[in-house]
Amino acid sequence: FGHSGAGNNWAKGHYTEGAELVDTVLDVLRREAEACDCLQGFQMAHSLGGGTGSGMGTLLISKIKEEYPDRIMATFSVFPSPKVSDAVVEPYNATLSVHQLVENTDETFCIDNEALYDICFRTLKMNTPTYGDLNHLLSATMSGVTTCLRFPGQLNADLRKLAVNMVPFPRLHFFITGFAPLTSRGCQQYRTVSVPELTQQMFDARNMMAACDPRHGRYLTVAAMFRGRMSMKEVDEQMLNVQNKNSAYFVEWIPNNVKIAVCDIPPRGLKMSGTFVGNSTSIQEIFKRISEQFSAMFRRKAFLHWYTGEGMDEMEFMEAESNMNDLVSEYQQYQDATVEDEVDDFEGDIEEEEEEEEY
Repeated sequence: FGHSGAGNNWAKGHYTEGAELVDTVLDVLRREAEACDCLQGFQMAHSLGGGTGSGMGTLLISKIKEEYPDRIMATFSVFPSPKVSDAVVEPYNATLSVHQLVENTDETFCIDNEALYDICFRTLKMNTPTYGDLNHLLSATMSGVTTCLRFPGQLNADLRKLAVNMVPFPRLHFFITGFAPLTSRGCQQYRTVSVPELTQQMFDARNMMAACDPRHGRYLTVAAMFRGRMSMKEVDEQMLNVQNKNSAYFVEWIPNNVKIAVCDIPPRGLKMSGTFVGNSTSIQEIFKRISEQFSAMFRRKAFLHWYTGEGMDEMEFMEAESNMNDLVSEYQQYQDATVEDEVDDFEGDIEEEEEEEEY
């Protein structure tokens, strides 16, 4: 147990080394699940660039989904960064993982180390951020997403409510996240925050924890989880205000596309906070970037022998690539869609039916 890693090889994590360990892990999971009064679902934090998090992680997800099909599967997935690369074969591992995530998860929160570093440099004014600082940022978001499960509040939300409100089409469940107030650890206790300030910072593109710019796409849906003592009226007004001011960035064919939750208990050391989750079509930027890198290597069949040596087939690579490209096309299709388009299509269908009846 724990004698070797997957060596940055998705096939090792998914088919050989990981497959040997997965039953042991599932036994532990089963014991935990049986001890629950009301099992909400599963949360998994893993990276997509390496071999273990991506290969064994996606294997575990598919096994859990098999055993608990009616429970929510949420993942916090660390995508490869645009500029900083840890492994040469990242595009392969990430593409094969996305292929699995599209089918097997209910909600995937996309995170990016580079975006987290940017927040540490720009917003938190750190000189040399450590992984501890990045984890501090991320833990705030993870905590915010599940806060209503754990504490009482005026308007509750849970993983299932989040999925129901956030996922208009089953394949489009990849979210970007943000958190407010973002302050460096030392300044936290000296800062007071208001609801308008929280709302403004939550929607700020610079505070997104994934390497895509929401201003390049449109929001299909948004969820905002507020924590602390605050007036529901003020929260509603502020959220409406954001929607009205930035209406171009929200699709008009989902009228009230912001879900709000308010929990009374703030995080430690803060009076109030907000967690932002957005289902934005701009997430396609991440998939496009990975797909381009994947194609460049796969065209030359570079590094492929490491994967075929573990029993994989080239066909699986082609399927994964095409699935990810389809995902990009779907996001683009809904980004361009307008209310009129849908109505025209519908009228066209009616006319066709009438013509058929006449015949």
